[in-house]
Amino acid sequence: KMAKVSVIIPIYNVEKYLRECLDSVIDQTLKDIEIILVDDGSPDNCPRICDEYAQKDNRIKVIHKENGGYGSAMNVGLDNATGEYIGIVESDDFAEKVMFERLYSLAIDNDLDIARCQYYEYKTKDNSDTLVDSSWVIQNMVYSPMDDVTPFMQAPAIWSNIVKRELIAKNNIRFLETPGASYQDTSFAFKLYACCNRFMMINDALLHYRIDNANSSVNSLEKANYVTIEYAEIERFAKKLPTYKKLKKLIPKIKYACYKWNYERLTPNLKYEFLLNMSKEYRKHFKEGCVGKYFGTKSIIKLFIIAFFPILYKNRRTL
Repeated sequence: KMAKVSVIIPIYNVEKYLRECLDSVIDQTLKDIEIILVDDGSPDNCPRICDEYAQKDNRIKVIHKENGGYGSAMNVGLDNATGEYIGIVESDDFAEKVMFERLYSLAIDNDLDIARCQYYEYKTKDNSDTLVDSSWVIQNMVYSPMDDVTPFMQAPAIWSNIVKRELIAKNNIRFLETPGASYQDTSFAFKLYACCNRFMMINDALLHYRIDNANSSVNSLEKANYVTIEYAEIERFAKKLPTYKKLKKLIPKIKYACYKWNYERLTPNLKYEFLLNMSKEYRKHFKEGCVGKYFGTKSIIKLFIIAFFPILYKNRRTL
């Protein structure tokens, strides 16, 4: 019999947080779940912890594989999932006990492709939770993200969704298998929303997203450049869809927020190199007439400078 939800947990180098994560999934009030632990060649005690938990709970399936990065681990999880819906919990985060029951009931009652909740940013050092504001996304209503594009504008946060497995399989939605764990959720989230007919978001926060795990992100140009690979994949995927005409004007908008965030985090010597990549992409968007619909006048002027006069943008504070 098919489980109601397959929960995929990609695992690498998180022994400090892993038990808290696994306990939060095992203790879910929705009992009919399949728990897939993908040990991505973790060098610490994680493989042993996974096996220990699998012996205690027969809903747990452990897959040990060679290290291939987040996208590779997630694709292995998707290939092994048999549930009606698919959920994700990252191995340094933890879920509220009612998370999957709430989302699954919501999905079944409303025949949803995607059910989404809010989440907290969690800090280990003081056990503090800060609710991430998503009040600007339409909530408690069923709609298609192609009719109201606000779901595309959120952080990907793919672990705050459950998704009908059939939607993923039918549209051949996969993660890019770039090395490490940088941004692979970006194109994945876009693909889900682009193919989704029935989406609903509730305003309950049901997941704790840990933001102070020192291993989770490194300030490097290589990592920032992976985000440009994700957007190339987004364009490749979107071009095959009947809704491409609408999506091609939306892509520059969601890309802008993402690139801007990356640009601001880079060290000064890496910034200009990233800016030149951005400049080249937005020149193309301007030439194709894709910058307009979702931007205000101020942003269009700023983007025009980035696209055609990147050196001016770089030196804007001294102008």
